[in-house]
Amino acid sequence: MSPALVNEAMVAPVRIADVSGIRPAAEALRDVVSDLCGLRAAISHNIAIQDPMRDADGAVLASEIFGFRGADARWWQFPQLALFSPLASACRVEAEPFWCNGSGFHTRTPNPMLDALDLSRFLDRALTAAAIVVPIHLPFGQIGAASFLSSDPTVDDLSREYALCGETLALYARIFVQGYVKVTSRQRYVAAGATLTKREVECLRWAAAGKTNDEIGMILGLQRTTIRFHIRAASEKLDAVNRDQAVFKAAQLGFLGMMR
Repeated sequence: MSPALVNEAMVAPVRIADVSGIRPAAEALRDVVSDLCGLRAAISHNIAIQDPMRDADGAVLASEIFGFRGADARWWQFPQLALFSPLASACRVEAEPFWCNGSGFHTRTPNPMLDALDLSRFLDRALTAAAIVVPIHLPFGQIGAASFLSSDPTVDDLSREYALCGETLALYARIFVQGYVKVTSRQRYVAAGATLTKREVECLRWAAAGKTNDEIGMILGLQRTTIRFHIRAASEKLDAVNRDQAVFKAAQLGFLGMMR
């Protein structure tokens, strides 16, 4: 089934309008993935945090809906695995669906950044022999991921499933995760509507390039205290807790452009 053949009636079951709809949408996603390609779905709304996805009653979706229990539960019970999992690393540098195994990452268009990633001890680090992965890039730099796995742990080739269903799986996964994030996240109107001054953007650009306040001051011909003032003002507008987060959010919101 290609995305062109997917209509609203087909994707409606995985849309989430409020927290009460999380569980039925997760059940619908589980079932549609099984029907499409016989795979299991491992879903994360944010690869950088410890809390797993939950329904309105606090039940963990990974175990209650998607069936990852016991030894299968390691990927969501120990979120620190995302720090060295090649799947999470790939989601940080790729936006389109891909499939991977110990021999490499397989995409529809080449991505040299994927070629540079470490695939040693793939099974131990990815906790699967192969996966179709959908990176889900969300507002404010948040990255979610949907991994689709065989129920047979020895299967290390998902090229056929990827060719037939990769784009459709991506569509369903993105609708589900985007809806989950919207109904569970604190609204952040201030950051979304933030307007930075030209000087604040200049300071953050140089900070993103690794310059200290003293160095930025020399470059811009300003006092160190003035640089600190501008970066602090930008941080408040972006609802950032520190300088690094301010740089990250500014980049994600498009203020800094492409950093070379």
